[in-house]
Amino acid sequence: MPITLHENIDQDTSIGLWLITETNSDLEAQLQLKTHELELLSSLSNGKRNLHWLATRVLLRKMLNTNEYIDCRADENGKPILINHPYHISLSHSYDYAAVMISKTKQVGIDVEIIKNKIERVQNKFLSQEELNTIDNNDRIEKLYVYWCAKEALYKLNGKKETSFKDHIHIKPFNYLPYGDLSATIEKDATANVYTVNYKKIDNYMLGYVYK
Repeated sequence: MPITLHENIDQDTSIGLWLITETNSDLEAQLQLKTHELELLSSLSNGKRNLHWLATRVLLRKMLNTNEYIDCRADENGKPILINHPYHISLSHSYDYAAVMISKTKQVGIDVEIIKNKIERVQNKFLSQEELNTIDNNDRIEKLYVYWCAKEALYKLNGKKETSFKDHIHIKPFNYLPYGDLSATIEKDATANVYTVNYKKIDNYMLGYVYK
């Protein structure tokens, strides 16, 4: 798995992005899978879903720098958690990439997406009209992916299934560059929490991540 990005955000928090070049068998050989994990793998369709599941776990192991068994499970909302390591984690994958974010002290969220024009077909499902009004035609597709990755990262950090991208997660206008940050809020249940989300365009992918 050639490393594309490994960045320490602070002494407790880091992100990693890896290009997946291995086969399923290559990746599985690097893990110590238990019965429940093998059963989960067998329930997934062959191909990318299996490959992505394995790749995120191998990258997680590398970022934790451990040879011990990593017990990574999902909580009641589907958010990945570590049972036997004191880290908050977030996992993502898209086509040929796996992404992981870890922190000892902060809640985290990360998302990676391949950039395709088809995102315009679903823009009304995850953006408010106010947000859509701020997006001009310059770098429009890239901007849409920044919005998507930012909202997905915030959704993962928040870890609540009933959170709506369109109704609860709001991105303030920003000037697009190939990398940068933006301000966002999660407004829900009469509360509004403010976050700074970072993003980077890498090859033909967009990466977004947040921590707090």
